[in-house]
Amino acid sequence: MDNATKTSPSSAEMQEMCERLKNIGYAMYNRIRMYGEEFEVISNPYPDGKGISVEAVSKRENRARVLRLPLPVLQTVARGKAAA
Repeated sequence: MDNATKTSPSSAEMQEMCERLKNIGYAMYNRIRMYGEEFEVISNPYPDGKGISVEAVSKRENRARVLRLPLPVLQTVARGKAAA
């Protein structure tokens, strides 16, 4: 097994992480503040490449965009899983 395989989360782990993110507020119809803007989330979290993203509408620009969730947020969720 190579290092990429050891450190890359499995599909099941990514789905579990998405569920945990929904539980802490990164879910459809919630409002979040990120990157200095307020957004209304219009999708639930989903795996996106090497991270997890949500679709959201910017209150300032009133347009939808894909937001990749910051690594510190994902690390917090991962640590919470380890502590549980």
